[in-house]
Amino acid sequence: MKRVVLISIVALTSLLSSCGGYPRLLNFPFDPGGRSLNSRNLELTPQIAAPYIVFTSDRNGSQDIYLFDARTRRLIDLPGLNSLDEIASHPSISEDGRYVVFAGSRQGRTNIYLYDRETQQKRNLTDNLPAEVRNPSISADGSKVVYEIAKNGQWDIVVCDRAGQPLNQ
Repeated sequence: MKRVVLISIVALTSLLSSCGGYPRLLNFPFDPGGRSLNSRNLELTPQIAAPYIVFTSDRNGSQDIYLFDARTRRLIDLPGLNSLDEIASHPSISEDGRYVVFAGSRQGRTNIYLYDRETQQKRNLTDNLPAEVRNPSISADGSKVVYEIAKNGQWDIVVCDRAGQPLNQ
């Protein structure tokens, strides 16, 4: 499975470069120390917003969110985002790279979180919802978050603003 995920990340990076008028494959070398995009650990659910690639990885002993800048070819530090007692999954990033939304599971409960890279603050958008949530995504401009919610025996979609307030669509 790991090999398939790494190929997916490379495929995504080729999409990143194709925005410049011609497709080309970008090669990100393997780093056994886990300081680059590819490592010997499991990298999951990559999402792209040129030039950023956001993904989850278990390279530090817990499943955390990582952000890679394809221009500088390095990981970007995300202070205040990852927690030792939380399993992060399904990250999505705004086009300018400021906002990251993801699902975080702690003690059997999953919530949707919004992380602001500018303020280095993480906010729980679904703390008071008495339902299961999953699969968040953020709009390109970072103004809207969408996720699935299990309510009334079925999965529905919620669209909300960055504060977590539902929007009428």
